[in-house]
Amino acid sequence: MTVVVITDTSSGLPVDLRERWAIREVPLHILLDGVDLRDGVDEIPDDIYKRHATTAAATPAELCAAYQRALADSGGDGVVAAHISSALSGTFRAAELTAVELGQAVRVIDSKSAAMGTGFVTLAAARAAAAGGDLDTVARAGAAAARRTHALMVVHRLDNLRRSGRIGGAKAWLGTALALKPLLCIDDGKLVLAQRVRTVRNAVAAMIDRVCQVVGERPAALAVQHVANPDGAHNVAAALADRLPACEPAIVTPLGPVLAVHVGAGALAVCLQCAE
Repeated sequence: MTVVVITDTSSGLPVDLRERWAIREVPLHILLDGVDLRDGVDEIPDDIYKRHATTAAATPAELCAAYQRALADSGGDGVVAAHISSALSGTFRAAELTAVELGQAVRVIDSKSAAMGTGFVTLAAARAAAAGGDLDTVARAGAAAARRTHALMVVHRLDNLRRSGRIGGAKAWLGTALALKPLLCIDDGKLVLAQRVRTVRNAVAAMIDRVCQVVGERPAALAVQHVANPDGAHNVAAALADRLPACEPAIVTPLGPVLAVHVGAGALAVCLQCAE
């Protein structure tokens, strides 16, 4: 048997990658009009980012059930779970507590990222598992990948993030930044304002420049994600392909409903993982 790798639905991993690398998911939750909707399980309105919805972490019961099934299916080889940053969701803390109850055969990784940032960490662990790595090897691969992962985002407004309380270290900016087009990044797991820009076009250009600075001439895995903005995402992917010839073409995918609730329509994000 092999080590089983699990993530949560915030990672936004495309179905083909999850199936190829045998990655399992635990749903996060969206609360809308008193109804608890499970991401990836229940039908969620396409315009959820326009609704007055809130989100919730995976429950301990869901995590425990998923880990126990995976542990049994691994034949005792173990489980590695990579989750959305502990600074952005309570999922990691619940996962930690669950892992303690289940014992040393379950390892939990704080991706210190979100969206495909978490997805890339998960993929690194899954590839190590597919290569026959033992539990320690797979967990180390995921943890090392987290240190090489970066995420940047352009949102059209900060209203959604301000309501949800998911933006840190930026209270002094909130009064003025709402009139601007902020560039954000994930720094040590926290979503913070990186730069104030006057227009969306300039903010996207600044994001592309920063990605290129981080990657340099190295190979890197890239993902461009969006909320109801596929054309913008494909334009960013094309610009990155032109400027980063050492990298494979970026994965282009929606950001997913849970994160869409927090960042709003039009958002564009780039997640990247530099090669070792």
